[in-house]
Amino acid sequence: MYHQPVLLTESIESLNIRPDGIYVDATYGGGGHSQEILKRLGKSGKLLGFDRDEDALANKIDDDRVILINHNYRFLKNFLTYYNALPVDGILADLGVSSHQFDVAGRGFSIRLSGELDMRMNRRQNLTAARVLNEYEEERLAKVFRDYGELTNGHSIAARIVKARSEKSIATFDDLRTVLSRFAHPGRENKFWARVFQALRIEINNELDALKEMLEQALQVLKPGGRLVVISYHSLEDRLVKHFMKTGNFEGIAQKDFFGNVHSPFKMITKKPVVPGSEEISTNSRSRSARLRVAEKQ
Repeated sequence: MYHQPVLLTESIESLNIRPDGIYVDATYGGGGHSQEILKRLGKSGKLLGFDRDEDALANKIDDDRVILINHNYRFLKNFLTYYNALPVDGILADLGVSSHQFDVAGRGFSIRLSGELDMRMNRRQNLTAARVLNEYEEERLAKVFRDYGELTNGHSIAARIVKARSEKSIATFDDLRTVLSRFAHPGRENKFWARVFQALRIEINNELDALKEMLEQALQVLKPGGRLVVISYHSLEDRLVKHFMKTGNFEGIAQKDFFGNVHSPFKMITKKPVVPGSEEISTNSRSRSARLRVAEKQ
């Protein structure tokens, strides 16, 4: 399986699908969420999928109602305009890395496999994890680990990398593990490496800026009553999603009118994030950190 969809039933039901509606799967991947959307669409319905990974193109569903776009979802509004698909009734975004990307050593996303340090969602771009580790100045490298990996010892990690790469370039995960093994405390190794990989992946793919742009455009392209459904996997992206849904901005600052009434462009459908149950986690351990939030445009 290319990817096992997370919170599949919960996310699809949250879209409140109309048979004749226009929907967006902003993170197409293996097409699992899209297949379920199509089951609920009628002949006049339409689905547009986005995925910057060219591997996802092999999963295009053979259906005239589907348009699969091999681009970053940060270009959401441009492509919806191009395909005359405005406004839309719902947008679904599953922000996680696909199982396929984790399981192919050459993609460099997994701490289980010692492949080259790549981590590009779009392999047409030049910046890779290896380039970040071998070319970034120490201060910039420290900022990546601090801001995107939430590692308090980012400066020490960066200093160690800069010292090690002066003797030998860092090309694979085995190389990186050798360099940073002193920071991976016994019993907490996986958590440490997960944060290191998260920081590099966010930097390489410009994930947080892309997410902000997509959310802002989602507000513009959704029709009143349209649903925005987002599944996030770590606090940095979940915080952005929560703040934007609640207040319409990324700082989480409530906007009030002259009379002090709070105004938000969305109505929250989920008061608290929906999380996977024990059964789903037992069959798909990668779902354990998922958080589903849903909002409706007012």
